[in-house]
Amino acid sequence: MRILITGGSGCIGHYIAEQLITQTEHELFFLVRNPDNIQFDYNARSGIHVVQGDLENITQFQELLKTIDVAILAATIWGGRETTFRINVDQTLQLLDLLDINTCQQVIYFSTASIIDYHHHPLPEAGKFGTEYIQSKYECYFKLKEHPLASKLTIVFPTLVFGGDDNKPFSFISAGLGEVKQWINLLRWFKADGSFHFIHAKDIATTIHYLINHPPQQTRELVLGNSKITINQLIETLAQYFGKRIYFRIPLSLPLANFLIFLFRIEMADWDRFCLKYRHFSHANPTNPATFGLTTYCPTITDILKEQNI
Repeated sequence: MRILITGGSGCIGHYIAEQLITQTEHELFFLVRNPDNIQFDYNARSGIHVVQGDLENITQFQELLKTIDVAILAATIWGGRETTFRINVDQTLQLLDLLDINTCQQVIYFSTASIIDYHHHPLPEAGKFGTEYIQSKYECYFKLKEHPLASKLTIVFPTLVFGGDDNKPFSFISAGLGEVKQWINLLRWFKADGSFHFIHAKDIATTIHYLINHPPQQTRELVLGNSKITINQLIETLAQYFGKRIYFRIPLSLPLANFLIFLFRIEMADWDRFCLKYRHFSHANPTNPATFGLTTYCPTITDILKEQNI
């Protein structure tokens, strides 16, 4: 099987690369802008190709794309509305246009869980108030559904992603994880209404590996995450992990939060204010390795902290 992977130089991309290189014999093509950013061993075996380029000039790879059996589209970009929409929407769709509809068996596209609600329906506020990145993913979602390859499309919606080590880039949230120890001294005195999901990039890679060999027959839109965790459960877990006792907790209501924002003159974008009111970024039936009877690498926040040596 010939597999194209975009975004291979990122955190999730490195974990996917590691699994596909070491656990399969598929012929792999990694489309990367700068090969110097690759930390995985692409000389580990035969059949691994690093293709220097990006979505901006994707047409120069049209001959290769016509031979691809599975395309894993994990590449994305932030920064500047025009560039973000051009890459995350227009060029992504152009890549799909260049795939052969008869040869390509599956396209696994990485979106974000920020654009859907609990029932996996598009969240209108994401398209209206979201960051440029979120808005671009929201727009691309609808256009992908109309593409000729839509029937072969598997859309995955990662939740909060942890991961990274000496041989892989850290995810955005893991990069700041070391600061949580100093914040728990303050956070343990508050409780708040809210919930979310998280997942380790290694568990994402395990899930993608499974989906390559077992394309979903019915549900082709999967939220990637472990079971829902509330903000209060998170605070309690962190306090216990760092040996901090909780004597009492102050409810952090929306009026109090708005007062603190006003008092400390905290600047908030429209999306930030929406998130403050929405609070529950949780989804029905999240998908992780355990969904398919596989072992989940980091099913709990405690596992994440231990894995990152916090």
